[in-house]
Amino acid sequence: MTSQPSASRRTVLRGAALAGVAGVGAVACDGGGKPGAVPTAPVDLGAPGEVPVGGARLFREQKLVVSRTAEGEYRAFGAVCTHRGCVVDKVEDGQISCPCHGSRFDAATGKVLQGPASEPLPPVPVRVSGGRLIAGQES
Repeated sequence: MTSQPSASRRTVLRGAALAGVAGVGAVACDGGGKPGAVPTAPVDLGAPGEVPVGGARLFREQKLVVSRTAEGEYRAFGAVCTHRGCVVDKVEDGQISCPCHGSRFDAATGKVLQGPASEPLPPVPVRVSGGRLIAGQES
């Protein structure tokens, strides 16, 4: 009878840790839903002043990006990349960046600036109501 070497405790734990890390990566690029997912109910994003005039802000938890093109003029987009469904990770210099495959979008229009994404970020209705910035369809 030949004996098979058994896996050490360290080998088993290392394998479990690597499987966990791989799972985290899959969740990060999953986007939590289909590409282009946008809110179906109103979402309170806080004070309108949190978005600078001429700039944009990522609301990662809500999966939204809001830009403020001028005083009182806001535009919002879904923050789920249209390529593979990753949630974008930053807004800098007027560009929205996807960490998974390098796509970039214009923060003022949602249009693709750099692929592999070929579709723009989906627009989301946004308004100021009661001194709050509200994104999504009115209920």
